[in-house]
Amino acid sequence: MLSVPTLWTMFVVNFLALGLIWGYVARSYPKLVASRFWTASAFAAAIGAALAMLRFEVPSVLTLLSGGTTMIFAACLAAMGIKRFYGRPVTWRGTALITGLAFAGLTFFIVGYDSSPLRILVYSIGQAMPFVLTLKLLLSRQDGRVNPGARLAGVISIFIIAIYAIRAGGALLHIGGDFSYIQANSVQSVLVLALMFLSLSLNFGFLLMAIDRLRNEVADLALLDDLTGVGNRRHLLQRLTEECARSERSGEPFTLLVIDLDGFKLINDTHGHAAGDACLQHFTLMTQTRLRPGDMLARSGGDEFCVVLPASTLREGAMVARRILDVCRADADACVGDEIPISLSIGVAQWTRETGPHPDRLMAAADHALYAAKKDGKNRHAVYDPAPPPAPAHEPMPQPALRRLA
Repeated sequence: MLSVPTLWTMFVVNFLALGLIWGYVARSYPKLVASRFWTASAFAAAIGAALAMLRFEVPSVLTLLSGGTTMIFAACLAAMGIKRFYGRPVTWRGTALITGLAFAGLTFFIVGYDSSPLRILVYSIGQAMPFVLTLKLLLSRQDGRVNPGARLAGVISIFIIAIYAIRAGGALLHIGGDFSYIQANSVQSVLVLALMFLSLSLNFGFLLMAIDRLRNEVADLALLDDLTGVGNRRHLLQRLTEECARSERSGEPFTLLVIDLDGFKLINDTHGHAAGDACLQHFTLMTQTRLRPGDMLARSGGDEFCVVLPASTLREGAMVARRILDVCRADADACVGDEIPISLSIGVAQWTRETGPHPDRLMAAADHALYAAKKDGKNRHAVYDPAPPPAPAHEPMPQPALRRLA
């Protein structure tokens, strides 16, 4: 026979272990704010289970009331963690409302009007409500994809809600005997065991959610430049390959800008590398204000940057280049004192059928235009426009052939 006090003891131990695990995750990954709520939820559930277990040794209204209220508060904390994980606003108003109403209901049906079925109904609603409010978040697609851990947590939440609904219905209809968790009968033992298993599985789903989020962040960091926060060369080549393949299928062109900061080595030698890094960061901020949604700025190395302009012609690329130059020139004119003016040259090239699926050809064309801009005096842009092949020269016809033609 399963002993209910033993199961509650296992409940306490398991939630303490989960609290330690989530505490380690929260400390190791401070940006994962949801882990703090899940840590607090696990420890609160352990405290609530411990208070409920004391009911067997110290029969008291306080242990029953405090244990039930704390367990409901733990469920609310778990729901707050789900909302915070998806970037939803989190306030304590909803948690205070659910916990406060549950506390008032339990108090009334313990002290004012002693009714075990109605206490079970209040407790079941208080436990299930946080999961009901966050179920849509767990089961819906986020950013066009489904998080496997969230899907698992959502399915488990449905089972938890169903168990509390069955428990409340059985208590009100007097089906299955006494539905109090304090009474040690087979039905209650199975329910406690099922809820313990589902609670552990729910936290496992939360862990999978966190792992998936962290894995995606690591993948994103592998494609970002550490200094400026824009795409790195790997990301640039990946994007150019995709755009070349798309243009080859559709025939729609796109444009590439190659940007080089003029005299950047002199800035590093005169003002130091820290000043040079600040110039690079300032340049990226100014450039991003002149790009359109969907355009991509990447640092290809050193003081060289590239801008990918999807579905853009050479003329549109030249317009974007002028906008970037204008904002940098205006910023340079406003420099005073120790501020360092930024000058840059831009080469503009457009994808053509000759480029095909080879991004290196497009980059070579943009580099050719960049060299032309520097040769023309720097702080300007130039476009790559390959000269058409010269027309074949018509050699004069020999005299005998002219006489025969005449």
